[in-house]
Amino acid sequence: MRVFVTGASGFIGSAVVADLVAAGHQVVGLARSDASAAAVTAAGARVHRGSLEGIESLREAAAAADGVAHLAFIHDFANYEASAAADRNAIEAMAKVLAGSNKPLVVTSGTALIAPGRLAAENDAGPDPSGASVPRQSEVAAFAFAPMGVRASAVRLAPTVHGDGDHGFVPMLIEIARNKGVSAYVGDGQNRWPAVHRFDAAQLFRLALEKAPAGSRLHGVAEEGIATKTIAETIGKQLGVPVVSVPAQEAHHHFGFLGAFFALDCPASNAITRDLLGWNPQHRGLIEDLERGAYFPTAAPAV
Repeated sequence: MRVFVTGASGFIGSAVVADLVAAGHQVVGLARSDASAAAVTAAGARVHRGSLEGIESLREAAAAADGVAHLAFIHDFANYEASAAADRNAIEAMAKVLAGSNKPLVVTSGTALIAPGRLAAENDAGPDPSGASVPRQSEVAAFAFAPMGVRASAVRLAPTVHGDGDHGFVPMLIEIARNKGVSAYVGDGQNRWPAVHRFDAAQLFRLALEKAPAGSRLHGVAEEGIATKTIAETIGKQLGVPVVSVPAQEAHHHFGFLGAFFALDCPASNAITRDLLGWNPQHRGLIEDLERGAYFPTAAPAV
């Protein structure tokens, strides 16, 4: 299969490219800079120059492909609605040229807001996409084309996708702990965060391309819920700083925008995904990854 991958040089996208190449697929990766192009080439893929805003370029690459894995996103949290609009425009542009082909289009979503407070399942539709609080609508955009002959599916990633090179929420928590001199959790710290290793997530994207039915919601979750207190304790141990509780009303002051996310109780199941695709995550878990020390290159010795 000739697969067009957006976000091909990113933390997760680069693992997807490697997994696809190892499985014998031909990969074309989107790159907007020379550095990204070099990374895509090094991973064994061909380069397609462009960006999420370059709609004609996206259409061209999608039309020449047997399938599309869309992982790119403009992570501008100060202008999130514009980022979400660019994401939707890109999905719609690529889906239109795939219409009638039954070719796969795999888009990226998340598990965090699907069903806060209880175990989220793949058949949960999630929050109302028309609400102003949920500007990112990748699932809605892609699934609108399923009746038009696009084998659209969505990989909902855990809020923590971990592994060497991670630059997501966990490194932010580590930096906050380093700067504040304490590793904190919110309230009693029993709220849960799902996690998945980037290599397991990459395999899931490949399986979705190869065989996910149209309309599939897939959970990129290996560990369905780790107590945030456990995460904070592990960070504190590695940095050699105290571990403290922060009241919910002070979470934003301590963590900034991350406070709202770290206070969420958002466990998620992967049972349907496993049964549907035979996905079997096997790489190390989040706490083991943190204890390896790669997240703490300049940390004080653990005590």
